[in-house]
Amino acid sequence: MLTEMTSQSWGMAPSTHTPLGQPLEWDTPMYKLAVGQLDAAAQVMNLQPNIWHRMRTPQRALLVSFPFRRDDYDTVETVFGYRVMHMNTMGPGKGGIRYAANVDLGEVTALAMWMTWKCAVMKLPFSGAKGGLRIDPTHLSAAELQRLTRRFTAEIIDVIGPEMDIPAPDLGTNEQVMAWIMDTYSAQKGHAVPGVVTGKPIEIGGSLGRKEATGRGVVTCMLEALRMIDLDVAGTTVAVQGFGNVGSVSARLAARAGAKVVAVSDVHSGIYNPGGLSLPDVEAWVAEHRWLEGYPHADPISNTEILELLVDVLIPAAVENQITAENAPHVKARLIVEGANGPTTMEADEILASNDVLVVPDVVANAGGVTVSYFEWLQSRQQFMWSEDEVNSQLERLMKEAFASVAATSKERGVSLRMAALILGITRVAEAKRRRGVFP
Repeated sequence: MLTEMTSQSWGMAPSTHTPLGQPLEWDTPMYKLAVGQLDAAAQVMNLQPNIWHRMRTPQRALLVSFPFRRDDYDTVETVFGYRVMHMNTMGPGKGGIRYAANVDLGEVTALAMWMTWKCAVMKLPFSGAKGGLRIDPTHLSAAELQRLTRRFTAEIIDVIGPEMDIPAPDLGTNEQVMAWIMDTYSAQKGHAVPGVVTGKPIEIGGSLGRKEATGRGVVTCMLEALRMIDLDVAGTTVAVQGFGNVGSVSARLAARAGAKVVAVSDVHSGIYNPGGLSLPDVEAWVAEHRWLEGYPHADPISNTEILELLVDVLIPAAVENQITAENAPHVKARLIVEGANGPTTMEADEILASNDVLVVPDVVANAGGVTVSYFEWLQSRQQFMWSEDEVNSQLERLMKEAFASVAATSKERGVSLRMAALILGITRVAEAKRRRGVFP
């Protein structure tokens, strides 16, 4: 077994500071949440210290800045972008690119770390990666969005590729953004390279079922968890925080499975109808008005109030740090299925566990997106398209297998589903690192 001299002792997490005492560049609240989960799992596992320490920091973190010209042609801003690979132990990097005003290096590093565990839990041949641009995409014209995306692609082009690091859509991006990334990359290479991104439009090599994949995985885990707690899906009440791609698909598929979706929310507001929402009607309203605000057939509700509704299932599918030590005591749901990354703090986890609330963690619950991204990557490399039924059936099979493995580990070790998922993912990565050794 590999050994390495380290300053930390068993039972004590490695420092989040450099040898000179300065905090790490990515040492932010979201990074602390991700690394705190790793540290907790490492102590339960008695993980070898040098591997534990190596997993806490990214292998590669690229920060770029570049000028971005607005449509008025006179306004030029400096925009900051990031692409982080947590580690390349398991294969090419895989992870989304998000556009948001508050993106920073710590957030992207945390997301890359979670993606490492997620891919390992799902047994995908990828390592965790993530990227982002610090800009609000809702204030961009289509032309501005395209120029921004193409310039960002040019800045990171040396670290992405179908065998190196494969981006995908995330918060604030979509299949059109992926199309621009693919086109820019392909133009530089001199030929079409559809495998450089996933989540592309179908017309240029995207996969059927990719857009709905994350939400489908969330609902697959929800149904498995309901069986675990002996709760029939028929009539089960569901609240969904977040009505973007993940939240809207989760709500629609939960209703199709027989559940009663009583509340949904977006970044501005939410709606609540205890008798159940008509999801096609709600989606039609959003398609016309963009936001849920003003929907006439339900009562208004805030994004915080939706978390405390008396429902059977809560699906946080918006952003991180939504369920905290302050509001966790007021959560009344019996089951939480995390559609977003990092929606629950570690303090909230303890409170929810003491209140017998079962939490299906993001590491497995929202892994449907990266799983179908894997299918799309395979299709691009093989130049052979799968049917939507084949994509969905393979996704559901892998999600059920992963959930069963996590549940079995949880029962065997007497730990939460989150801890079980982390143990599974970290164990697989640690063993791969041990097998590969240290160079030189």
